Amino acid sequence: MVKNNATGRTDSGMEHFGYKESLDRSIGTFGSFAAGVSYISILTGTFQLFYFGFGTAGPAYLWSWPMVLIGQLAVALCFMELAAKYPIAGSVYNWSKLLGSRIVGWSSGWLMLTASIVTLSAVVLALQLNLPRLWSGFQIIGDGSGTYDFATNAVILGTVLILFTTVVNALGVRLMATINSAGVFIELIAACLIAIFLALNIKRGPEVFFSTNGYGTGKSGSFLGAFLVASLASGYVMYGFDTASSLGEETLEPRRTAPRAILRAILASFVIGGAILVFAVMAAPNLDDPRIGSSSGGLQYIVEQVMWGPLGKIFLVCIVVAVTVCSLAVHTAAIRLTFAMARDNALPFGEKLARVNPKTQTPIVPAIVIGVIAELILVLNIGQPKIFTVLTSIAVIMIYLAYLMVTGPLLMRRLQRQWPPADLVAGGYFTMGRWGMFVNIVAVLWGAGMALNLAWPREAVYGAPWYNTWGAFVYIAVILGAGLWWYAAKGCHHIGTLASHAATTKTDLLQAKV
Repeated sequence: MVKNNATGRTDSGMEHFGYKESLDRSIGTFGSFAAGVSYISILTGTFQLFYFGFGTAGPAYLWSWPMVLIGQLAVALCFMELAAKYPIAGSVYNWSKLLGSRIVGWSSGWLMLTASIVTLSAVVLALQLNLPRLWSGFQIIGDGSGTYDFATNAVILGTVLILFTTVVNALGVRLMATINSAGVFIELIAACLIAIFLALNIKRGPEVFFSTNGYGTGKSGSFLGAFLVASLASGYVMYGFDTASSLGEETLEPRRTAPRAILRAILASFVIGGAILVFAVMAAPNLDDPRIGSSSGGLQYIVEQVMWGPLGKIFLVCIVVAVTVCSLAVHTAAIRLTFAMARDNALPFGEKLARVNPKTQTPIVPAIVIGVIAELILVLNIGQPKIFTVLTSIAVIMIYLAYLMVTGPLLMRRLQRQWPPADLVAGGYFTMGRWGMFVNIVAVLWGAGMALNLAWPREAVYGAPWYNTWGAFVYIAVILGAGLWWYAAKGCHHIGTLASHAATTKTDLLQAKV
């Protein structure tokens, strides 16, 4: 552990929070940065959702990219302060618990956990958009002409990937960090090269982004309505940067490393991902081609059209790598959140879920349980792909709500003049200083506004049946209601740090009270 001379406290010790050190502290600066970048995943999110944004509002939908950055950067800055103060696994859960109350913390953790498992199922489906393009043999089910060929095949490919992420996470954080860092390095290089190649082949100027191009005409809300729907494509991508802080218990000097990793992850994703999106629109041979706005075409189709020779295939391989490490990061973050809640006995079978394997120093049971649940959720995609789309959209809303349960209580602390804590300032750790109040207000307003925009009942997004159109309210009410029922009936009566994870020495207990 690293000693902080300014405060006289260890920089990494968990005894300050009442816990024993139990995880393998081995993640360095790049590994922490890679965790945040791989969850956001430039090549996964942009390639998976470009068709939706473009098909809904045309080239001008890209103005939602900087809009989402401003909002999410405000959230990220708040998280950076919290990561410097509380470098604990399951960051969002623990932050909301410490800033707000036990019930707020539990609710945010429950929403984040269920959303993360659904997100894992959604991310692995991206393999179907890329592998069959590389080799037709990856289309195991049928030839793609059947009604459910693509959906069923996506489940098979996704199941294999979830099995891989489960095994890697069970074998230890060092292996996970090594694979993740290598994959992110490849992804960043490939993303930069894709942006450069697209830029070298531009066919139109930036004026294309300053026109509605007829999108939204004759529809409710005109172009603004179309733009708000299309902005979901950007909102679905730029989150998950908190993964760097969720691995705080396994990071070297986390109070300094994690905040920097959060900032670098969101800025790198914005710059590189934005360059790909902008240059893709400017380089597309024909923007009127309906395949650009189709799920079977999209950004992959533009890249294949622009790249010459085998380059298109090579870059598709890089996208597959990006999907793989993104799935790995999502699975890892869900495991750490499960472990953090189970360690507080805040989940059923807490003792088993919080057990750390002494050899690998990683919680193996959560890795397996999450993998199995994610694979079961995947089955929904076979016969009900529209419901699966609704569920994945709702998962993103739940993550935004979980973030709001952190930034909201943090703002209350600021209004009560209880933030930032003295040890952050005295220790030279990250704080926003005089800008903190303004940025925190922006983060809260943004989180509430974006959650509302995401949840707004739209048939174009969620489908025609009322339970899908109003799915954000129906499904979230069911998920949160079921969780709160368990909490009220049983959870609240025994929540508290498990004896197997509690700081036990006299020194530990005294420090935990500080």
